Amino acid sequence: MGDGQTWAAAPAAAERARSVLAAAWSCAVTSEAGREEFTGAHSVTGDGRVLLRVPEDSALPAAAICAPRGEPSAVLEFADVAPVPVRSRIRARLWLAGRLTAGEGHLVFHPTRLVLRQSAGAVVVDREEFAAAAPDPLATAEAHLLTHLADRHGDAVERLTRLVDPASLHGAVRVRPLAVDRHGLTLRIERARAHGDVRLPFHRPADDLAQLTERVHVLLGRADGAPCPRALHRRRTDRDG
Repeated sequence: MGDGQTWAAAPAAAERARSVLAAAWSCAVTSEAGREEFTGAHSVTGDGRVLLRVPEDSALPAAAICAPRGEPSAVLEFADVAPVPVRSRIRARLWLAGRLTAGEGHLVFHPTRLVLRQSAGAVVVDREEFAAAAPDPLATAEAHLLTHLADRHGDAVERLTRLVDPASLHGAVRVRPLAVDRHGLTLRIERARAHGDVRLPFHRPADDLAQLTERVHVLLGRADGAPCPRALHRRRTDRDG
């Protein structure tokens, strides 16, 4: 990474973990019965329990019944994948260790330990904070928002680079939108053999799509008053020529 841009106004670990769960479409479950991968099989309750609806041939129900009472019996793994094609598309991984119990038509997973790994490293998420947290209000819409920005508004992305420290743009060959949440927008700066991420914080959190639109327009207004980065200017000139 190595970029000097300050990472500000980012979600807390518990909120980030809940957002990963809310947006993820698949998960892997490891138990005494082995490792199984499921798609579209999980949902999350308000207090952070994970409900799993598994196929009839899954070995998980038997593993849940046979596990010693009160002891961890499974580990769930979720990957947060960037919706826009970039290098190193996995933005975060979330592991939940805990126990499975049988519910009506589903399994209930009670997390006892949670670990969130992002580019800055891994952190243990407090269970009580996780249970009390809510996912980012933009989490389930993020994929559409970012792909729309990348595919239809590449000019806006380039304008936003005017807000980036020029040192972070040294050697840049491509800039793509990597993530967005209520606190800010993250850009992925790709170089020939490396990449880095830069956070553009909003002036205040965005709790819905209308507020997000306004926050992005504020960033673009600030960008229009800033000089064009020389590195990207040269790249654009070379490309157009």
